[in-house]
Amino acid sequence: MNWYQWDGQDLIINVRVQPRARRDGFADVIGEAIKVQLRAPPVDDKANASLIALLAESFHVPQRAVVIMSGHHARMKRVRITAPQRLPTIVTAPPN
Repeated sequence: MNWYQWDGQDLIINVRVQPRARRDGFADVIGEAIKVQLRAPPVDDKANASLIALLAESFHVPQRAVVIMSGHHARMKRVRITAPQRLPTIVTAPPN
């Protein structure tokens, strides 16, 4: 299995979150997940909100189109992005 899969027009991705990072952004693909670095701490849902905002901006969709399907309180998360309008380079780049 890859770190992402298509479900019709929706994109489902496996994310490994690194909270309290120096910057917000995509890091690298690690196994079957993409590592996402977030400056937000993992308290009071701040990291989840930051992840949703980053993914919404990166895939050019409203924040309501990004849903954490599983892993709300874990570093490993499964996220659905409804009808992404743009694909970041990390998605379109060939695997290493």
